[in-house]
Amino acid sequence: MESESVAPRPAATPPVDPRAVLQTMLDGLNLQTKVESQIHDGAILLLITTAEPGRLIGKGGQTLSQLQFLLNRILQRQDPAAPRVTVDCENYRDRQNDEIIHRADEAADRVRRWGDAVRIGPYSAFERRVIHQHIEKDPELEATSDGEEDGGRKKIIIRLKPRTTT
Repeated sequence: MESESVAPRPAATPPVDPRAVLQTMLDGLNLQTKVESQIHDGAILLLITTAEPGRLIGKGGQTLSQLQFLLNRILQRQDPAAPRVTVDCENYRDRQNDEIIHRADEAADRVRRWGDAVRIGPYSAFERRVIHQHIEKDPELEATSDGEEDGGRKKIIIRLKPRTTT
Protein backbone atom coordinates (compact mmCIF):
# COMPACT_ATOMS: atom_id res chain seq x y z
CA MET A 1 0.00 0.00 0.00
CA GLU A 2 1.44 3.33 -1.04
CA SER A 3 1.44 6.11 1.47
CA GLU A 4 -0.01 9.37 0.34
CA SER A 5 1.95 12.43 1.19
CA VAL A 6 -0.22 15.07 2.70
CA ALA A 7 0.75 18.62 1.99
CA PRO A 8 1.03 20.67 5.13
CA ARG A 9 -1.88 22.98 5.68
CA PRO A 10 -0.98 26.61 5.41
CA ALA A 11 -1.21 28.40 8.70
CA ALA A 12 -4.20 30.64 9.00
CA THR A 13 -3.18 34.05 7.83
CA PRO A 14 -3.80 36.77 10.34
CA PRO A 15 -6.37 39.40 9.34
CA VAL A 16 -4.92 42.20 7.28
CA ASP A 17 -4.78 45.62 8.95
CA PRO A 18 -6.14 48.12 6.38
CA ARG A 19 -4.58 51.04 8.25
CA ALA A 20 -1.11 49.45 8.08
CA VAL A 21 -1.49 48.63 4.37
CA LEU A 22 -2.54 52.22 3.55
CA GLN A 23 0.28 53.66 5.65
CA THR A 24 2.78 51.47 3.75
CA MET A 25 1.35 52.70 0.42
CA LEU A 26 1.65 56.34 1.50
CA ASP A 27 5.17 55.84 2.87
CA GLY A 28 6.11 54.41 -0.54
CA LEU A 29 4.97 57.69 -2.08
CA ASN A 30 7.31 59.59 0.26
CA LEU A 31 4.44 61.51 1.81
CA GLN A 32 4.47 62.54 5.45
CA THR A 33 1.14 61.21 6.66
CA LYS A 34 -0.65 59.79 9.64
CA VAL A 35 -3.49 57.29 9.16
CA GLU A 36 -6.17 56.74 11.78
CA SER A 37 -8.84 54.06 11.64
CA GLN A 38 -12.45 54.60 12.70
CA ILE A 39 -15.71 52.72 12.40
CA HIS A 40 -18.35 54.92 10.75
CA ASP A 41 -21.87 53.55 10.13
CA GLY A 42 -20.53 50.02 10.65
CA ALA A 43 -17.80 50.41 8.02
CA ILE A 44 -14.07 51.03 8.27
CA LEU A 45 -13.04 54.62 7.60
CA LEU A 46 -9.36 55.49 7.27
CA LEU A 47 -8.57 59.16 7.88
CA ILE A 48 -5.33 60.56 6.46
CA THR A 49 -3.73 63.62 8.01
CA THR A 50 -1.01 65.33 5.96
CA ALA A 51 0.57 68.70 5.27
CA GLU A 52 -0.05 68.12 1.53
CA PRO A 53 -3.74 67.14 1.24
CA GLY A 54 -4.00 68.41 -2.34
CA ARG A 55 -1.54 65.79 -3.56
CA LEU A 56 -3.62 63.00 -2.04
CA ILE A 57 -7.07 64.33 -2.87
CA GLY A 58 -6.40 65.31 -6.49
CA LYS A 59 -8.74 67.11 -8.85
CA GLY A 60 -12.33 66.40 -7.83
CA GLY A 61 -11.13 63.74 -5.37
CA GLN A 62 -9.88 61.47 -8.17
CA THR A 63 -6.54 60.63 -6.56
CA LEU A 64 -8.22 59.84 -3.25
CA SER A 65 -10.77 57.61 -4.99
CA GLN A 66 -8.03 55.78 -6.90
CA LEU A 67 -6.04 55.28 -3.70
CA GLN A 68 -9.17 53.86 -2.05
CA PHE A 69 -9.75 51.57 -5.05
CA LEU A 70 -6.17 50.24 -4.95
CA LEU A 71 -6.30 49.69 -1.20
CA ASN A 72 -9.54 47.72 -1.48
CA ARG A 73 -8.10 45.61 -4.32
CA ILE A 74 -5.04 44.77 -2.20
CA LEU A 75 -7.20 43.89 0.80
CA GLN A 76 -9.59 41.76 -1.30
CA ARG A 77 -6.68 39.90 -2.88
CA GLN A 78 -5.21 39.05 0.52
CA ASP A 79 -8.60 38.17 2.03
CA PRO A 80 -11.65 37.84 -0.25
CA ALA A 81 -13.89 38.34 2.80
CA ALA A 82 -12.21 41.64 3.76
CA PRO A 83 -14.72 44.46 4.27
CA ARG A 84 -14.62 47.47 1.97
CA VAL A 85 -12.73 50.44 3.34
CA THR A 86 -13.38 54.15 2.78
CA VAL A 87 -10.36 56.46 2.63
CA ASP A 88 -10.62 60.15 3.48
CA CYS A 89 -8.05 62.93 3.68
CA GLU A 90 -8.50 65.99 5.88
CA ASN A 91 -12.32 65.40 5.93
CA TYR A 92 -12.58 65.94 2.16
CA ARG A 93 -15.41 63.41 1.77
CA ASP A 94 -17.47 65.06 4.52
CA ARG A 95 -17.09 68.45 2.85
CA GLN A 96 -18.04 66.95 -0.52
CA ASN A 97 -21.10 65.21 0.95
CA ASP A 98 -22.17 68.50 2.54
CA GLU A 99 -21.83 70.23 -0.85
CA ILE A 100 -23.80 67.48 -2.64
CA ILE A 101 -26.57 67.65 -0.04
CA HIS A 102 -26.62 71.46 -0.34
CA ARG A 103 -27.14 71.19 -4.14
CA ALA A 104 -29.87 68.58 -3.63
CA ASP A 105 -31.60 70.84 -1.07
CA GLU A 106 -31.51 73.77 -3.52
CA ALA A 107 -33.10 71.57 -6.19
CA ALA A 108 -35.68 70.31 -3.68
CA ASP A 109 -36.60 73.90 -2.82
CA ARG A 110 -37.17 74.67 -6.52
CA VAL A 111 -39.35 71.54 -6.85
CA ARG A 112 -41.47 72.58 -3.86
CA ARG A 113 -41.75 76.17 -5.10
CA TRP A 114 -42.65 75.47 -8.74
CA GLY A 115 -43.86 71.86 -8.70
CA ASP A 116 -41.71 70.90 -11.69
CA ALA A 117 -39.13 68.11 -11.55
CA VAL A 118 -35.51 69.28 -11.37
CA ARG A 119 -32.58 67.46 -12.88
CA ILE A 120 -29.14 67.72 -11.21
CA GLY A 121 -25.77 66.11 -11.79
CA PRO A 122 -24.17 64.07 -13.19
CA TYR A 123 -22.99 62.20 -10.09
CA SER A 124 -21.02 59.06 -9.33
CA ALA A 125 -22.80 56.07 -7.79
CA PHE A 126 -21.52 57.03 -4.34
CA GLU A 127 -22.75 60.64 -4.73
CA ARG A 128 -26.15 59.47 -6.00
CA ARG A 129 -26.50 57.21 -2.97
CA VAL A 130 -25.86 60.19 -0.67
CA ILE A 131 -28.58 62.19 -2.46
CA HIS A 132 -31.08 59.32 -2.52
CA GLN A 133 -30.62 58.72 1.21
CA HIS A 134 -31.03 62.43 1.93
CA ILE A 135 -34.16 62.89 -0.22
CA GLU A 136 -35.69 59.69 1.21
CA LYS A 137 -36.13 61.54 4.50
CA ASP A 138 -38.48 64.06 2.87
CA PRO A 139 -42.09 62.78 2.76
CA GLU A 140 -43.01 65.10 -0.16
CA LEU A 141 -40.15 64.31 -2.55
CA GLU A 142 -38.57 61.45 -4.43
CA ALA A 143 -35.31 61.12 -6.33
CA THR A 144 -34.63 58.82 -9.26
CA SER A 145 -31.43 58.26 -11.18
CA ASP A 146 -31.65 59.10 -14.86
CA GLY A 147 -30.58 56.24 -17.15
CA GLU A 148 -28.22 58.36 -19.26
CA GLU A 149 -24.64 57.54 -18.32
CA ASP A 150 -21.75 59.93 -18.67
CA GLY A 151 -18.67 57.81 -17.90
CA GLY A 152 -20.42 55.99 -15.03
CA ARG A 153 -22.06 59.19 -13.85
CA LYS A 154 -25.81 59.73 -13.99
CA LYS A 155 -28.12 62.64 -13.38
CA ILE A 156 -30.74 62.64 -10.66
CA ILE A 157 -34.32 63.81 -11.06
CA ILE A 158 -35.95 65.23 -7.95
CA ARG A 159 -39.74 65.59 -8.06
CA LEU A 160 -42.83 65.68 -5.90
CA LYS A 161 -44.12 62.25 -4.90
CA PRO A 162 -47.36 61.36 -6.60
CA ARG A 163 -50.33 62.03 -4.36
CA THR A 164 -52.30 59.00 -3.36
CA THR A 165 -56.06 59.22 -3.51
CA THR A 166 -58.04 57.65 -0.71
